[in-house]
Amino acid sequence: MKKYLFYFLLFVTILTTAQEKKTDSVGNYNELKLNGLMAVIGAFEVGYERTVNDESSFGISVLLPYDKQEAGLEYYISPYYRYFFGKGYASGFFIEGFGMLNSAEQVNFIFGTDEYKTDFALGIGLGGKWITKKGLIAEVNIGWGRNLFNTEDTDNKFVGKVGISLGYRF
Repeated sequence: MKKYLFYFLLFVTILTTAQEKKTDSVGNYNELKLNGLMAVIGAFEVGYERTVNDESSFGISVLLPYDKQEAGLEYYISPYYRYFFGKGYASGFFIEGFGMLNSAEQVNFIFGTDEYKTDFALGIGLGGKWITKKGLIAEVNIGWGRNLFNTEDTDNKFVGKVGISLGYRF
């Protein structure tokens, strides 16, 4: 796992330093994104992000699986804040703090029942965002968090976020 994380960080660093500087402008932007990786896995994840200034943004993503057996998840809603280290306006390498309201499948092996339990997690993540001059977005991110409630009677103590997203800045 450490080897894959190292290669991911190396990949993000190389792409971030190779990015062209987007024309700086005054004002903030809205972004809509769709996570293509989750679509392949069996879920629909859409995100909205608003830039605060040239170094930060906040947003929210919502995930709804269309294949609940594969996902083991009923839904999640995840607000986040990002701080960017790139040369462009709110782009490049970023770190992220997020919250996540999630409902995950709980399996009781003794009684043979499945149910969903809702919990809230806090976590951190990192990634990279690249923006064309026309406003098209490509983004890669990964994050890890811990559920805060209902963790004594469940195996779902940790949550993860991963994405390869495409979107548009307007």
